[in-house]
Amino acid sequence: MPALQILLLIAIIILVAKLSGLVVSRIGQPAVLGELLAGLILGPTLLDMFHWPIFAGAHLEETVFHLAELGVIFLMFVAGLEVDLESMLQVDRAAVYAGVLGVLIPLLFSAGTGLLFGFDLTRSMFLGIILAATSVSISAQTLMELGVLRSREGLTLLGAAIIDDLLVILVLSLFVALTAGGAVSLAVLGWIVARMILFLIGAVAVGVWLLPRAARWVGEQPISEGVLSFAVVVTLTAAWAAEALGGIATITGAFLAGVFFRRTYLYHTIEEGVHKLTYAFLVPIFFVSIGLEADARALGLDLLPFVLVILVVAVLSKIAGSGLGALLGGFDRQQALRTGIGMVSRGEVGLIVATVGVTQGIISDEIFSVVVIVVLVTTLATPLMLRSTFKQEEEV
Repeated sequence: MPALQILLLIAIIILVAKLSGLVVSRIGQPAVLGELLAGLILGPTLLDMFHWPIFAGAHLEETVFHLAELGVIFLMFVAGLEVDLESMLQVDRAAVYAGVLGVLIPLLFSAGTGLLFGFDLTRSMFLGIILAATSVSISAQTLMELGVLRSREGLTLLGAAIIDDLLVILVLSLFVALTAGGAVSLAVLGWIVARMILFLIGAVAVGVWLLPRAARWVGEQPISEGVLSFAVVVTLTAAWAAEALGGIATITGAFLAGVFFRRTYLYHTIEEGVHKLTYAFLVPIFFVSIGLEADARALGLDLLPFVLVILVVAVLSKIAGSGLGALLGGFDRQQALRTGIGMVSRGEVGLIVATVGVTQGIISDEIFSVVVIVVLVTTLATPLMLRSTFKQEEEV
């Protein structure tokens, strides 16, 4: 019976996710927002589908959340496929400064806010890591609609977002490795750092030397969908090795796998196949699972001041950090403001980091729900603010 129930449950999740994505796309918002809202609708905030009579008592939550974890891994693999290392090395200093300060300032201010509201240092720092993340896909879509994606601000945003993602993933991996070890002596800290370095060196060696040769060999063999299967195997193995051998987050391994597959001649075949698999099946489950875990009704009035303050901090710290970086990189104030606003949306990257925090037991379900609200609000607000700043220039 549970096997039949999971079939119906997954079908409902994907159907509602895609229909919600279609609805919000029609009103000019990214589909990911609709998928998040679908999770809130189906979850304990509204319909609480896991407790419907047909699903009650079948323990289906665990299966859904395991599939969601696979969704995270392959979402990060796809993100890695989009990183062109050669192009990244050519970004100008405005993108570098905007990316670095766009991580540092939100991290410090958000962590400080957590401490101000009574959270311990570990939870406060992790909150800072979550809100240091950015998702420039929403901004890129808006700039494309405005016809300015190839402007200086647009290109800088794309470069800064890549740097932002890399820094957040590295900081997340180091933080998870340190907190997983409990009390840390110098010897333990040295071993943690050594494991990370050795894993990264090994990953680079495999990715640069072995992976292209193995991919070429697989591509020449008469194996049904051999290339796509090879990519899936490597991604899952890299995700496992990242945590089991390197002591860092599984998503780091998946991300690196994508980065190195980007450099193989089979990139387009892999990108097309994995993108379809990921966005048709796994990613909708992941985004809906966010809403299924978040319970907005559990946020009492005592948390309302924190929600409001952290929302303001999340928006202003990202504008200030990335905007200051753009100023230091030679932008004028208007260009810097647009760059800062374009980095505000947390999107899927913030959700991925938050999911790691819940899985590792670093943040509570309440804080996770707060993060979902921050993601929803920043996702809605960023296109509106961007359009406003460009409209001001047209009127002048």
